[in-house]
Amino acid sequence: QVQLVESGGGLVQAGGSLRLSCAASGRTFSNYAMGWFRQAPGKEREFVAAISRIGGSTGYEDSVQGRFIISRDNAKNTVYLQMNSLKPEDTAVYYCAAARAMYSGSYYTREYDYGYWGQGTQVTVSS
Repeated sequence: QVQLVESGGGLVQAGGSLRLSCAASGRTFSNYAMGWFRQAPGKEREFVAAISRIGGSTGYEDSVQGRFIISRDNAKNTVYLQMNSLKPEDTAVYYCAAARAMYSGSYYTREYDYGYWGQGTQVTVSS
């Protein structure tokens, strides 16, 4: 089992920044590719960003490319999502997720690739 706990959400004005953190416990963190997803009210959960086991590969959803940065610190068992130039449409509950990865360079963009999920943290961007 992998336990994931997100933190860092909150209320921010448009154009501002937030950094989300996701602390993992339970298994060897470096064996897992990590991802961030979000779910806005009335919408389905969507992919935001993902990172490979040792951080060498990353992927982003088009609308956050250039504004968000995913990173990880395997010594701290933590993955981060730095969110800059936030927009009201970024308002959502943000979830981190872990996927057992066989290859060090792999990351995943689909929900069903992920076996473990956190409880989510609310991000609200005011206009």
